[in-house]
Amino acid sequence: MDRTVIAYVIYLVVSIALTVWVARTLSRNGRVFLADVLHGDEKLADAVNHLLVVGFYLVNLGFVALYLSGDDTIEDARGVFEALSTKLGVVLLVLGGMHLGNVYVLNRIRRRGLLEREQVPPVRPQGRVAATPGA
Repeated sequence: MDRTVIAYVIYLVVSIALTVWVARTLSRNGRVFLADVLHGDEKLADAVNHLLVVGFYLVNLGFVALYLSGDDTIEDARGVFEALSTKLGVVLLVLGGMHLGNVYVLNRIRRRGLLEREQVPPVRPQGRVAATPGA
């Protein structure tokens, strides 16, 4: 078998495994943030979490597929390692960037929810106080 094909197979297996691992980690831990942001609505938190995971898979697996092709043929074992290190390094950077993006968005949503909760008075207003003239 051609060394280039071997490098492609290894790249795909490792990239897909890393994508699945990161997506599961984000899904499991991001659900807590979503439940908090959505005021404890577990069903909605699960639905939003699932949609975010699907989008994460589509973006990352699309990138992995687009980045698969290479211009050079691999001649020896050293070439396999060099090609894999470059390709997997870029995939890891993209996964890290996507992860940071997800955490940033979840944090922004959570902060907005906290600000909204702070603006609601703890006790409903019970009446109005008339303004005194000349005060």
